Amino acid sequence: ADCRYTCHQECRSLIQLDCRRPGQCQSQLSPESTLLPPCSQNVTQTVEEEKPKPPTIQEIKQKIEKYNAKVTNCLLMKLNDDGTYTGFIKVHLKLRRPVTVPAGIRPQSIYDALKEVNLADMTDKRTSFYLPLDAIKQLHISSTTTVSEVIQGLLKKFMVVDNPQKFALFKEMRKDGQVLFQKLPLTEYPLYLRLLAGPDTDVLSFVLKENETGEVEWDAFSIPELQNFLMILDKEEKDKIQQVQRKYEKFKQRLQQTLKEARGKPG
Repeated sequence: ADCRYTCHQECRSLIQLDCRRPGQCQSQLSPESTLLPPCSQNVTQTVEEEKPKPPTIQEIKQKIEKYNAKVTNCLLMKLNDDGTYTGFIKVHLKLRRPVTVPAGIRPQSIYDALKEVNLADMTDKRTSFYLPLDAIKQLHISSTTTVSEVIQGLLKKFMVVDNPQKFALFKEMRKDGQVLFQKLPLTEYPLYLRLLAGPDTDVLSFVLKENETGEVEWDAFSIPELQNFLMILDKEEKDKIQQVQRKYEKFKQRLQQTLKEARGKPG
């Protein structure tokens, strides 16, 4: 009655109170009035967040019509009878490391593309190659094409034999003069994001980069790749040293010029 001790009804028999003021625990409140309902009645139910409902075919049709009305080229989206749709996305390649490609392989012909011939399987020889920085690759995909499939498709087009897990697809957004990058999950659908954002690549664009999240799994790289990384780091270190040396050499020249001009002046 004084300390207002409260417990569940099914716990009542397990409670032993050591009251320091005997005789003063009698109050207008009976023990039964301080009991809480059983646990089953006192558990807060977790309300699951309602997932957004998938758009209907009519909603998709309206979005596609609105999208195509803004397109300034021929890269339109097309709705299929089953509710899926196809369209184009552009992916910027911003890879700082070399990729592994087959050595001595001829360019892919139209015949190879139609027959889906994998030229990389024709030789075991490998070499490292730098893809052009910020090159753009255009892909024709479906609304059911996932980020994982886009990455694999890009690597196949460039005959890159590296593990797809080394790469990640990002969406690049511009907001308030800032460029924001967000890594896309492998199960995301890039064409749906393109549809929602519209055809303007300044609003949303896709970028293929190295997968930098988490610890680097060095076991996934071959010995030649690791050696190439060391060569790259050595080159970057030398370039950085030269930049610092040039910077302070210019600073030194400016100081010497200032001192020379000040020698003939008073004070």
